Amino acid sequence: MADTRIAYTALTPEVSAFPKGVVPGDELPSNHALPLELRSNPPPKLRPAVSSRWDSVRASVSVFLKDNAGLLLVGASQFFFSAMNVSVKVLNSLDKPVPTLELIWVRMAITYVCSMTYMHWQKIPDPFLGPKGVRGLLLFRGFTGFFGLFGMYFSLKYLSLSDATVITFIAPILTSFTGALFLKEPVSIKEMLAGLCSFFGVVLIARPPFLFDHAPAIRSIDGAPPDHSETATPEQRMLSVIAALIGVLGATGAYTSLRAIGKKAHPLHSLTFFSSQCVLVSTIGMIIFKVPPVIPTRISWLAMLLLIGIFGFIAQTLLTMGLQRETAARGTLAVYIGVVFALALERIVFHTSPSALSIAGMVVILSAAIYTALTKKKTVTRSAADTALEQGLLAPEEHEDDPEPR
Repeated sequence: MADTRIAYTALTPEVSAFPKGVVPGDELPSNHALPLELRSNPPPKLRPAVSSRWDSVRASVSVFLKDNAGLLLVGASQFFFSAMNVSVKVLNSLDKPVPTLELIWVRMAITYVCSMTYMHWQKIPDPFLGPKGVRGLLLFRGFTGFFGLFGMYFSLKYLSLSDATVITFIAPILTSFTGALFLKEPVSIKEMLAGLCSFFGVVLIARPPFLFDHAPAIRSIDGAPPDHSETATPEQRMLSVIAALIGVLGATGAYTSLRAIGKKAHPLHSLTFFSSQCVLVSTIGMIIFKVPPVIPTRISWLAMLLLIGIFGFIAQTLLTMGLQRETAARGTLAVYIGVVFALALERIVFHTSPSALSIAGMVVILSAAIYTALTKKKTVTRSAADTALEQGLLAPEEHEDDPEPR
């Protein structure tokens, strides 16, 4: 009988013997002839080089996502905001356009139902009235938020999506001034200069007739859904810019009240007050001004009407979650990604591109806003409660009988 014994070789750090065909890191076949020592005490499996590289990449991606979770959430919210605004603009451009007040009512009614459902599910205290001590501020936030939303939606009638989006970026700059005036927050000369530059950018976008010859606001590329901003008169364009600036003032009031509220209320308290006030004011407005509701006659248009509410709720939730996990400067920078989505969707849906003056105005406003975000100094030290809130925006309360969210 043939001798199948294998000579013994001592395995030391300097000497390692492996049977022919066996490579460190490979699976050892069960039927492979192994030395007695290896059978009783097999070497540990070593991962292949390819697997190690994949694990390294996966670990790097995991660290990146963890470190930039807030930034990514804010960026994702801007996509949903842009998609929502596309639906608003299409419905504004129908032969029988859907009234702005009706668009606000539909979006905020859906937002209110979703917010209240979640608050009851998570048993967040005071879902209807909010915590004591900030109820007046919550009412003010909702009221000013309505005008911010109305101005934005109305401006989309005669402004391109990108123009209307960029004008809203003035709100964070104005919030610096209102914060200094009402909340005694510091404001620098740099922020004042950024505000003046932003105003100049708005002038380039608005192009008032007494300063500019009438020129098309956008360049149409080929056939696309109707877009009134392409044929708007200078007067109509100026009206939309004024509406957009009213929206900026409303958003500034909302941002200022949110700063005053701070962590004294759950973020969904703010969202429910915002949505309920919008539903109430838009309902009263439609009754007083005798605005009849318009039901779109095509299924696609009706779907857009519903998507306004769904996209709006998703965007608002992602934005609040992201800003709670991110610093103010980085969070603001992520908001400016919205103009990229606006330009892309404007090109895809309406087959248009902004004029040279509009692009110049966008660059001025974006530069001023980004400069303000990057140079703003952090003056308030984060408290332990602020740090704890990073564990999750929509997490249920630790103590359900506690009137204030933790």
